[in-house]
Amino acid sequence: MSRPSTHTPWGIATAGLALGCLVSAMVFAPARWLAHWVQTLSLGQVVLSDARGTVWRGSARLTLTGGVGSHDASTLPGRLAWVVSPSLSGGNVQLQADCCMPQATMAHIQPLWGGLQVSLADHRSQWPAQLLAGLGTPWNTILAQGDLVLSTRELAITHVAGRLLLTGQAQLDIMNMSSHLSTVRPMGSYRVTLTGGASPTLTLATLQGSLQLSGSGQWVGGKLRFNGEASALPDHLDALSNLLNIIGKRNGPRAMIKVG
Repeated sequence: MSRPSTHTPWGIATAGLALGCLVSAMVFAPARWLAHWVQTLSLGQVVLSDARGTVWRGSARLTLTGGVGSHDASTLPGRLAWVVSPSLSGGNVQLQADCCMPQATMAHIQPLWGGLQVSLADHRSQWPAQLLAGLGTPWNTILAQGDLVLSTRELAITHVAGRLLLTGQAQLDIMNMSSHLSTVRPMGSYRVTLTGGASPTLTLATLQGSLQLSGSGQWVGGKLRFNGEASALPDHLDALSNLLNIIGKRNGPRAMIKVG
């Protein structure tokens, strides 16, 4: 008849200690872990610097860059705070930016078989256009100034089996834009609209201004194909000529915009 193992209590204690360490690591995981994940996932274009708190509740300074090796960077005034709340259906992420969001916005993350869905609550926020300069070319040359007013409606992004599906709508109003490349201030206000569907579409329109922008495109096979043009009102053509040369290929008084 075999004797009971005298090592069993130690085995249970060791397993309990390991489980406790694992739970503690998950609960108190530092915010810098999340910062590292975001930077890696965005290929270095989104940086959460000076991260404080934990993965679940923390804050950081949001910086946009041109990616790995780029010297361009711009940092949002104030801090970006987050609260992550896991649930049986996935989890919720609450975001609040001191400078730019009148109230916090919520994103629901739901795991799917072979994929993931992120649904954004309808919201409206306002961001400084100078932030775009950190993304590199052509924004680091244009150095746009003005306000970016972002609003979303029933926006959801689903990634399943390597395919990306977009539903709902996002609208970005670029208000009172100006650039150091032109003496015309402001040059105008513009609207970019992203609409989901089987083939998501992107449209660009001028709300008002001396610089006229227009265009449309759609995602085909996961790649954006966009065609548009930029022009200037006759009285401001000379003052906007340098900017038109950067925006696209010149065709007389117009600049043709082509992506994809």
